[in-house]
Amino acid sequence: MADTAQFTSQIQNGYTFKGESLKLGVAMLDGQVVPGCDIRIPLRTMNRHGLIAGATGTGKTKTLQVIAEALSDASIPVLLLDIKGDLSGIAAPGAENDKIRERYQLLQETYSPAAYPVELLSLSKEKGVRLRATVAEFGPVLLAKVLELNDTQEGFVAMLFKYCDDKGLPILDLKDLSKILQYAGNEGKAEIEKEYGKISTTSTGTILRKVIELQQQGADHFFGETSFDVNDLMHISSDGRGMINILRVTDMQDRPKLFSTFMLQMLAEMYATLPEEGDLDKPKLVLFIDEAHLIFKEASKVLLQQIETMVKLIRSKGVGVFFCTQNPQDVPAPVLSQLGLKVQHALRAFTAGDRKDIKQTAENYPESDFYKTEDLLTQLGIGEALVTLLNEKGVPTPLAHTYLVSPRSRMDILSEVELDALVANSRLTAKYNQDIDRESAYEILASRLEQTAAPAAGSQPAGGPARTAAPKPAKAEQSWVEQALNSSAGKQVQRSIVRTLFGVIQKMFK
Repeated sequence: MADTAQFTSQIQNGYTFKGESLKLGVAMLDGQVVPGCDIRIPLRTMNRHGLIAGATGTGKTKTLQVIAEALSDASIPVLLLDIKGDLSGIAAPGAENDKIRERYQLLQETYSPAAYPVELLSLSKEKGVRLRATVAEFGPVLLAKVLELNDTQEGFVAMLFKYCDDKGLPILDLKDLSKILQYAGNEGKAEIEKEYGKISTTSTGTILRKVIELQQQGADHFFGETSFDVNDLMHISSDGRGMINILRVTDMQDRPKLFSTFMLQMLAEMYATLPEEGDLDKPKLVLFIDEAHLIFKEASKVLLQQIETMVKLIRSKGVGVFFCTQNPQDVPAPVLSQLGLKVQHALRAFTAGDRKDIKQTAENYPESDFYKTEDLLTQLGIGEALVTLLNEKGVPTPLAHTYLVSPRSRMDILSEVELDALVANSRLTAKYNQDIDRESAYEILASRLEQTAAPAAGSQPAGGPARTAAPKPAKAEQSWVEQALNSSAGKQVQRSIVRTLFGVIQKMFK
């Protein structure tokens, strides 16, 4: 029998903090909850990232839900990537039952059902506020990483962006990108080569095929306007709670490249947009990625490197990233080493490989005088987890077998009627759910080629029948936007903006 007094002293010393904190649960010893041994997370360390892991059915998603609720109560906005579609219930109050009453009695807490302020977001045609970004916002460097281009192809893409910048050809969606690639390999090849250098037809064909591959995963729904402003993720509700943004990506499981593309773009946009903050008393935003293995499963080596880089850098912007997955080994070691908070639910030992993973997982946690970590990992009950985190000085806390708080919101999904009402009442729907397809590279180049083809159609071979020459098409009246863009001042502004964007992204990936 372990020394309860010694255990209590260690836990209280390890999990008592000066600043604001949230309660995750109460520590257990020998299978029993120990009163007074609260396990708390200091808010100022929530930008040090974290991991929530465990086998299916052990309560990972509910733990994610508990932390999201506590952050919202502390006026910290949250973004949840909902892969399974079971997080929408946060917008509705929970219901008390015998199991919850028993749990809260052991926790010495009072259960108070609560609904939380929620925005539903979507990358596709699912219900929610549409998230989009333009190709131009990606820039040539980031786009090349997404398309897995080699150095030669990356240089060619950068050259095309420069050409479009100089000629006033906005690249907003994949239709624009495909058109400029086709134009560079055919009608416009001589013109572009004259000013910008040799063009390889092989490169244009290869890049175009990679763009088509991305389109087949539904990327046309993501690339375009209106671009989503990451600052809209950091809204505080009228009652002072942080908004919980739920990105519904239940249809992304068979489209890992699109999912990874969105993740990388969003982190890059946050890094480029948000000011440097250092260590705040509490983070500006916390991002939770459920079923995180989907990001890493199909990601290329280059993409993994960029995600690792962004996870390292984004902390100083006041943003925390939490990965939720079945096995800690799903997360690459360089990323795993950046995660300060670890909440480990039960693992199952069905095979020799499982036992090896469990042993390796146990070695990732601090040594304990009170637990045999390797054995305990397979004995944890539902709603229990091993917890360790960084204290306010950055020192790991003692390992604690924790009896977890349960969510106060609904532990189930919303009905279709409730989802419709949530989207209809959103403050962002009107801003982002309008389809906009303004004149850009595709339309401008198509018009140019049409005008070039018209005189050729009116010409005739020598000795042929006389024909009346087709009148030259009248120049279409330009809109005030196009006039501004095509003016010398407008082009100078465009070039300045793009050069700034290139510089930010290039610095980001050095």
